[in-house]
Amino acid sequence: MAFGLESLRVLLVDDNPHMRSIVGTILKGVGVSQLREAQDGADGLQALRSWPADVAIIDFQMEPLDGAQFTRLVRNSPDSANPFLPIIMMTGFADRSRVFEARDAGVTEMIAKPLTARAIMARLEAVIMRPRDFVRTADYFGPIRRGIDDVIEQKRALVI
Repeated sequence: MAFGLESLRVLLVDDNPHMRSIVGTILKGVGVSQLREAQDGADGLQALRSWPADVAIIDFQMEPLDGAQFTRLVRNSPDSANPFLPIIMMTGFADRSRVFEARDAGVTEMIAKPLTARAIMARLEAVIMRPRDFVRTADYFGPIRRGIDDVIEQKRALVI
């Protein structure tokens, strides 16, 4: 069953080929036909230079470039293909410190493993149907973060 996602260009970045296969199958099952895969963050950045994705779904823990580093480079590198790219991060370790690290890197949405089709669809819907504004501060560029401390910080920042 398709959900109108056939024109969505998704970059899937994970160093585990089995996880890429699972997520790729889910994405294709919901109608995503334009899918590019990369085996780590470095390959993902290279793919973005030649293939303008609409959304990136990335793993947190990869070598040599992990998901947080990938996100920081997409958001802040002067030669970034799209610093506003919605980035959904997958992680098997959803502890508070990792969630904060991902948020502070500029990740748009998080999803914990084990993944479900419903969870992936919910995150895709969030980034497509309810995109967040971006904010730039002295030490952060990315989607407006959530939480009371973040709201206070963002009131002092430039919303883009």
